[in-house]
Amino acid sequence: MARLLILTPAVEAEALPALGLLAHTVKQILATPAALVSAPPADMILVDARQHLASAKALCKILTTTGGGVPLALILTEGGLAAVSADWGVDDVILHTAGPAEVDTRIRLAIGRKSQDQVSTKIQTSGVVIDEASYSAKVRGRPLDLTFKEFELLRFLASHPSRVFTREQLLSEVWGYDYFGGTRTVDVHVRRLRAKLGDLESLIGTVRNVGYRFNVYEDEAEGRAPER
Repeated sequence: MARLLILTPAVEAEALPALGLLAHTVKQILATPAALVSAPPADMILVDARQHLASAKALCKILTTTGGGVPLALILTEGGLAAVSADWGVDDVILHTAGPAEVDTRIRLAIGRKSQDQVSTKIQTSGVVIDEASYSAKVRGRPLDLTFKEFELLRFLASHPSRVFTREQLLSEVWGYDYFGGTRTVDVHVRRLRAKLGDLESLIGTVRNVGYRFNVYEDEAEGRAPER
């Protein structure tokens, strides 16, 4: 059973009648940004776009920008389907005439996909947690103050533990093919990244005359740092 929040311009009417036949907890509130401030927690948000498509689109953009972390779906008439595009930022669309079996399946799949996405956006290894969704990283619970490129370098290396990359490969993967700077840039960013990792600086290992790799602890439970 999921907690569903419906944003609708007509709170007195059922935006999605099939929900009345399902066991989900449903709360309808006015479809305004102000109403979101005191909105109850939900496992999924549905925006009623049956009549006011422009207002619904603007509301969807606010919801995707603020990043609530829950799936977002539109309730539409069949005629409104043609107006929806990828830039709305929604996870699914549901026709207001859909039956209970279809509605229940769409809700279950949308929540399941979002849960899998949230798990897959985190890299946890050797005392470091990298959250790709929020572009943040922590070392032993301490937030790291990283620049965008430092974060990208750490994320890329941690995504390929123990694999050695040359400076040229790192320039291509992290900075892109259109970057015209020299390989010295990689060394500078590695040095800064190590400084911010503190006593875990040896996670970024050097392979002489080759490049860099992300080391992993042989025994993370003992907290021993790997050899550099």
